[in-house]
Amino acid sequence: MPGPLDGIKVVEFTSVVLGPWACQILGDMGADVIKVEPPTGDTNRNLGPYRETGNMCALYLSCNRNKRSIVLDLKSDKGKEAAFKLVADADVMVHNFRPSAMDKLGLNYDAIKAVNPNIIYCATYGFSRKGRYGNRGALDDGIQAVSGISMLMARAIGDGQPRYLPTVIADKTTGMAVVNAVCAALFSRERTGKGQAIEVPMFEQTVSFLMAEHQWGQTFEPAMGTAGYARLLADNRMPYKTKDGHISLLPYWDNHWKTFCGIIDRPDMITDPRFDRMKHRLVNINDMHAEISAELAKRTTKELISALEGTNVPFMVVNSLDDLIDDPHLAESGFWQIHDHPTEGKLRMASSPYNFSETPASIRRLPPHLGEHSAEVLAEAGYSTSEIETMIADGVTRTPEKEH
Repeated sequence: MPGPLDGIKVVEFTSVVLGPWACQILGDMGADVIKVEPPTGDTNRNLGPYRETGNMCALYLSCNRNKRSIVLDLKSDKGKEAAFKLVADADVMVHNFRPSAMDKLGLNYDAIKAVNPNIIYCATYGFSRKGRYGNRGALDDGIQAVSGISMLMARAIGDGQPRYLPTVIADKTTGMAVVNAVCAALFSRERTGKGQAIEVPMFEQTVSFLMAEHQWGQTFEPAMGTAGYARLLADNRMPYKTKDGHISLLPYWDNHWKTFCGIIDRPDMITDPRFDRMKHRLVNINDMHAEISAELAKRTTKELISALEGTNVPFMVVNSLDDLIDDPHLAESGFWQIHDHPTEGKLRMASSPYNFSETPASIRRLPPHLGEHSAEVLAEAGYSTSEIETMIADGVTRTPEKEH
């Protein structure tokens, strides 16, 4: 069964994680994604362990399935000409070049719109071009710093040392925002018949994401306190130690609290004025954590899971990254898929987390080698065999055969 974006052609000019991961999601949903790479390839082709070829490393493999790869030297006239031919009949174009770089290449929205007025042109980069940072380059670390995430970590840990979250959260949340924006623009085009330009900047998106809960006292003008959701910034907000391990547990609502206090045989905590209502527990969050910690340390993880199973109290086991590979729920939901890549052997891939009843997302193409589809895509764009061979000889494009 075809996915919800079956028949949509996406031309991708992106690298690293943000753009590739966003376009992979579009590909999972059925779009025909053409990944345009420079002669040296996406930089992430060289990050992480690899088996056969140095340009098929782990980070590239996790962000580039359901795509066809074509190499184009966009700094050459022939490469730029080919890029225009590719987007002439595309539905969507996604790039993560800085605005000035696309202006210099001559591939900005006005230029693309001239050959394809119906295109959805999505630009995603560090900062909105409306502000003073607009032409700065950006990677996830810098966005975590300027968006407040790094200082939020310092505040939560309490030692004043800014830290980065150990995940590229700005890249990936912005990638999801790209997918949302592209799908919304496609829906709008169905209604109005008009294409449009979209800008999805990492900084603004990450601040929006972060401040949904952390705006707090700054929600009001004048402010009614500082920014920062107190419960999330508690010093001891972490999984609880048990007698033999750890458990994640949060008796959040009042009915959760009553159930939990019954399970640990502490009815006194139900009426304790520090904890009797949700807002009181928030004010006395450190006292609450201390009481819970003392009780859970008396019990094994297995005992707690058995007592909590089937109740309304939110709890979960604590997995390591490697534990996720064998998590029983993920096994039952079919989350991990094993695919045989023609050169890289067996690869484990996370399936799409979106479950459509009628138009399922799927893994149809495994991550491509650099330029694997150059000849195929150029032929579809109207180039003859001899023209393609000349472009290969001139270094405008390349194929895996040319590479080796």
